[in-house]
Amino acid sequence: MKKYFFRLLCAGFWLSGLLPAFAGGKIKVVATVFPEYDWIRNIAGDRVELVLLADKGTDMHSWQPSSMDMVKVSTADVFVYIGGESDKWVKGALATVKNKNRINVSLMEVLKDCVLEEEIVEGMEAEHEHEEADYEHGEGEHEDAEFDEHVWLSVKNARIICNYLTDVLCKADMKNAQDFRDRNRVYQQKLEGLDNAFSDAVKKSSRKEILVADRFPFRYLVEDYGLGYYAAFPGCSAETEASFKTVGFLVSKLNEKKFGYVLVLENSDCRLARTLIRNSKQKSQKILELNSLQSVSKKQLESGISYIDIMEKNLAALKTALE
Repeated sequence: MKKYFFRLLCAGFWLSGLLPAFAGGKIKVVATVFPEYDWIRNIAGDRVELVLLADKGTDMHSWQPSSMDMVKVSTADVFVYIGGESDKWVKGALATVKNKNRINVSLMEVLKDCVLEEEIVEGMEAEHEHEEADYEHGEGEHEDAEFDEHVWLSVKNARIICNYLTDVLCKADMKNAQDFRDRNRVYQQKLEGLDNAFSDAVKKSSRKEILVADRFPFRYLVEDYGLGYYAAFPGCSAETEASFKTVGFLVSKLNEKKFGYVLVLENSDCRLARTLIRNSKQKSQKILELNSLQSVSKKQLESGISYIDIMEKNLAALKTALE
């Protein structure tokens, strides 16, 4: 009975989703995470009905769709998702909630060769013993290597994706195609300016490495600008407690490199950062936040926060950390 009701519900929402198209109304675009949502908001403005699924501040690695989220996907004209480990549910959803007219966009498929593998660097807490063994034996790749899904933390990637999304929106809504292209042109200039600002900041900095007492989802960011890093955990790690070995290694790097700042992710309890500082020789390092854009709350959305706003704050934190 529940399955029958759900099918009826999906069918009703799917038909209601078609009505705006027949009436010359707005197309419906569903995005899984905030960066996608904000890029589309800048390209399309109020020309589309835009829905963000993960809108309650839940970290994308632990977020799971509800039945109503599945309905939203089923009624979408355009569905945008990451395509990585946190999106395992998408394959089943697309097979279950069929809509032959929907355009599905996987960011990782769009970027293709620009997608990087998640890496284990020296001193990092490896989740599996064989990962640690691979590092120690100089083997950079192994069969279980995962791709890093935090693709939006590269402004260069953002530019590629926004151009692709513009083409998709033009295909889905030809009557507003010129407006989409014009708006994307303006947004591309903002992204280019942000990319140049990051590049200039790194070129002018005396330091070329950072230390992060947290997970490290910023590989795309450091790769873009040639930065080195030390971190406690990989970007998608489920680990929360650093081992004595990892703590000792990071403290030794604080001392050796004379870092003045320890970086953490948004929403961090800063426990590990404070432990490192307390056990360092200097004991006066400051804690700075880098925002990974993995969890944006409704309150932040209502405040009008944007991808560029957050990345500009990351730029300011990075400038300070590289002093």
